Amino acid sequence: MNSDEKQDCECTPPQAKPSPAARADRSSGDPHIETLEASRMKRAAAKHLIERYYQQLTEGCGNEACTNEFCASCPSFHRVDNNAAAIKALDLYKINAKLCDPHPSKKGTSAAYLETSAKGARNNACSARGMNRTEEPPARDHFKDLNYLTEEKVYEILETCGEKEDYSPLIRVIGRVFSSADGLVQSFRKNKQHTKEELKSLQGKDEDKDEDEKEKAACSAAAMEEDSGASSSRLEASSVNKPGPDEVSVDVEAVRRVYSKLLANEKIEAAFLNALVYLSPNVECDLTYHNVYSRDPNYLNLFIIVMENSNLHSPEYLEIALPLFCKALSKLPLPAQAKLVRLWSRYSTGQIRRMTETFQQLITYKVISNEFNSRNLVNDDDAVVAATKCLKIVYYANVLGGDVDRDHNEEEDEEPIPESSELTLQELLGEERRNKKGPRVDPLETELGVKTIDCRKPLLPFEEFVNEPLNDVLEMDKDYTFFKVETENKFSFMTCPFILNAVTKNLGLYYDNRIRMYSERRITVLYSLVQGQQLNPYLRLKVRRDHIIDDALVRLEMIAMENPADLKKQLYVEFEGEQGVDEGGVSKEFFQLVVEELFNRDIGMFTYDETTKLCWLNPSSFETEGQFTLIGIVLGLAIYNNCILDVHFPMVVYRKLMGKKGTFRDLADSHPVLFQSLNELLEYEGSVEDDMMITFQISHTDLFGNPLMYDLRENGDKIPVTNENRKEFVALYAEYMLNKSVEKQFKAFRRGFHMVTSESPLKYLFRPEEIELLICGSRVRPFSLQSLAIHKNSY
Repeated sequence: MNSDEKQDCECTPPQAKPSPAARADRSSGDPHIETLEASRMKRAAAKHLIERYYQQLTEGCGNEACTNEFCASCPSFHRVDNNAAAIKALDLYKINAKLCDPHPSKKGTSAAYLETSAKGARNNACSARGMNRTEEPPARDHFKDLNYLTEEKVYEILETCGEKEDYSPLIRVIGRVFSSADGLVQSFRKNKQHTKEELKSLQGKDEDKDEDEKEKAACSAAAMEEDSGASSSRLEASSVNKPGPDEVSVDVEAVRRVYSKLLANEKIEAAFLNALVYLSPNVECDLTYHNVYSRDPNYLNLFIIVMENSNLHSPEYLEIALPLFCKALSKLPLPAQAKLVRLWSRYSTGQIRRMTETFQQLITYKVISNEFNSRNLVNDDDAVVAATKCLKIVYYANVLGGDVDRDHNEEEDEEPIPESSELTLQELLGEERRNKKGPRVDPLETELGVKTIDCRKPLLPFEEFVNEPLNDVLEMDKDYTFFKVETENKFSFMTCPFILNAVTKNLGLYYDNRIRMYSERRITVLYSLVQGQQLNPYLRLKVRRDHIIDDALVRLEMIAMENPADLKKQLYVEFEGEQGVDEGGVSKEFFQLVVEELFNRDIGMFTYDETTKLCWLNPSSFETEGQFTLIGIVLGLAIYNNCILDVHFPMVVYRKLMGKKGTFRDLADSHPVLFQSLNELLEYEGSVEDDMMITFQISHTDLFGNPLMYDLRENGDKIPVTNENRKEFVALYAEYMLNKSVEKQFKAFRRGFHMVTSESPLKYLFRPEEIELLICGSRVRPFSLQSLAIHKNSY
C-alpha cells in the first residue's frame, strides 16, 4: 500500500507513516504468502463484483430508461426472487456481463462501489466506514436496514421522498418488507413495547454483530438482512403480549390508512404487486412443510395485511400475483382459517363484498380464459380451486357476521331410524359402511361452532357467492365422484356448495340418488344368487285408485319396519287393474293423487291460509301419526325420484326439517295476521297492562271451531302482560304456535322424511329455500290474466 493509497483510506491516521522495517518486511516477504494474499484479494474483488451484480438484479441502477437486460430498472426486465438473483449474479460474473453506471438517485451506494472497486474489497470497506463518519448519508441510507414497517415510519419515508420527488427509497422498502414473511408479520403491530431508543440499540447490536461476521466470512447482503430481521423479530416477539384466541396483533385500521395513501401512486402499486409474487411461494412452502403457524400465530398477520389491498381485484393481479397468494392462503390450517373468519366477520358489508368480488373475479377470469371440458376439468385448475377455498373463508365470515341464531334447535328423534336388517354391498365384500359415520359436516363449521342454517340474514345475500360461469363448465358427474372418494389429490366443488346454484346441486343429488338405487339393485341381485331370494330390485307399490292412501300407507309402513333400505330403491308404481310400465309418468301421477288426498281440507290434516295460499300442520287433527309419517316419506321419495309436488308449506317447515325450531320472525310467513298483532304489541308505546289487559293464557280453536285455552306459563291466566315481559310473551306464543302445538305431528312427519334422506347429502348441500325448490319448485303467486290484458277497439 503506497502513500497515496494511505491518504485515500480515511481509517488510517494521516500522520502515521510506515517504518523502514515494515517496508522491508513487505518487500522481502515470502513468495507463498504473497501468492495467498493475492488470491485473497482476487476473491474479495470477485465477491464485490458479484454483490454489484446481485444489487443490479434486485434493486436496479435507478435509471427508468435503462437498456441493460440484466438490470432491474430495465422496463423489459423480468423480476426474480432473491435466490434466483444470487444464482444469476454468479452467472453474470462468469461471463463478465455489463454493469450499469449508477443513476444520480442511486449515488448513495452504487457510487461508493464504483469509486472503490479498483482498490479492492479492504479499501472499499475502509472508505465506506470513513464516509459514514464524515459525510451525511443520502436519504435512502436512513431506510436501508428497515426490515418492518409502522404507520409512522411509512409517513416519514413518504414525506422524505416527497421532498426529493424521488420515491425509489419507498419502493425499495415496500419491496423488501412486503416480500418478506418475517418483515410483514412484524409490521403494523397494535402494541409497541420498545421505545425508539431501545429499538435503535437493539438494531445497533445486530449491525455490530453482522459486521464482525462480515470480516470473518463472505455472506450476501440479502442473507444479512434476513438474519437481522429474524433476530429483531425474535426480540420484539418476546416483548409483545400474545393475542387472545380471537384477536390479532396487527392494526387493521392503520393498514387501511397506509394503503389509501400509497395505492394512488402507480409505481408504488407495482412494488406491492412484485412483492406479492415473491412472497406467496415462500409462504405456501412455510405453511405446507414447516408448520409455521403453530409456532407463531402472528403469522396470520401477513394474510390480513395483504387482503386489505383494495386493488387485489385489478387486472394486474389476476394473472400471477393473486393466484399465487390464493394458493398460500388456502394452505392455512383449520384454526387459522377459523380465526380469520372471526376477524373478517367483524368487517363491514362493503369490506366483505370487496373480498368476495376479488375471489369471484379470479374464478371467473380463469374459467373464461380457459376451455374446460370433460378432458380438461376445472377441478384441476389450481388457481380456481385455491380461490374457491379462499372464498369459503369469506363465506363463513359473511355467515358469522350476519344475524346468527345458534339456539332454537330441534331435538333429535328419541328413537333412531331403524337400519336395514340386511347387509349392504360393502359389508358383503368385507368393507365397512362409509355412511355409518353420519352425514357429512364441513370441518370449518365444526371449528366455528356455527352452521349456515343458523344464519337468518347474512351480511351479503347468499346468491352473491354463486359463480355462474363456474357452474356452466363444471362436469358434475366427475365432481360428484371426487366428492364421494374424498381424496386429497382431487378437489370437489360440492365441498363448497355455496358457489353452486340450485340446478347444479340438484344434479349432484340426482347422481347420488341414482348411485344408491343401483347399489340397492346390485345388493338384491347378490342376495338372489347367494340366498335364493326372489329378485326385487325396485320399490314396488301396488295400489288401488279408490284406496290409494290406505294401500300406500300399509305398504310403506311394512317396508319402513322390515327393511328401510328398500325406500332407497327406484320407485315403481302399479295401479291395480291397469296395465302399464312405470317409466316415471305413473310415479308422478301417484305422487299427485297422494298429495291431493292428504292435503284435502275435508280430511283436516292441514289448515289452509287463503291469504298466503300455504298449508300448516293442524294441531287438532284426528289422523294417526302414521299418516303424517307417510307425508314425510312421500316428500322424501319425491326428492329421491326427482319429482315435483304441488305442496306449499311456509319456509319454517323446511327450516324445521333442517333442524331449526320456529321463532317469532317465522310467523310472518306462516301466520301473518298473528305476526302483525304481536309486532304491534312489541311496538306499543303506552301501558300494555292497562290498555290491552292480556295475560299469559292464550286461546285457539280446534277443528270444529271450539275454543281451547293454553297457559304459556304456569297459572298464566293470573300473570298480566306488561311492557317489561311482553318480549317473553311473544317468544312463548311463537314457540307454542310453531313448535309445541304441532310437536307430535311434526315429529312423525320429519321421521318419514329422514327415512328416505338420512344418508343423502341433502342437508349438506341445500339451504331451506333450496329444499323448497326441490319439492315444489318456485312459489308463483296467483295473478289475474285479465289485469294483464290490453283492450283496443273493443277487442
